Amino acid sequence: MPTAHRGKVHSSERSALRLACDAAVVRRALVFSAVVGFVLIAINHGDAILAGDIGARKWLKMGLTVLVPYAVSTLSSVMAMRAMRGS
Repeated sequence: MPTAHRGKVHSSERSALRLACDAAVVRRALVFSAVVGFVLIAINHGDAILAGDIGARKWLKMGLTVLVPYAVSTLSSVMAMRAMRGS
């Protein structure tokens, strides 16, 4: 993956960011994030949820749990779209 040098952003990085912000990519990532995030939260925090033992730290962890599938879906979509374009 290209890197930024001395504060300059390469056009391929701008292109990747543009693809990541595409409405279809964001919608797809949100759906995957909701479904996979729900499953992961149920697996990892279900006992605490059922026991009513949810503090700020658990909320933070659950929020981060949802961000992981969002990031994976977005990265996967961007890489697939770039491969189709031959970038």
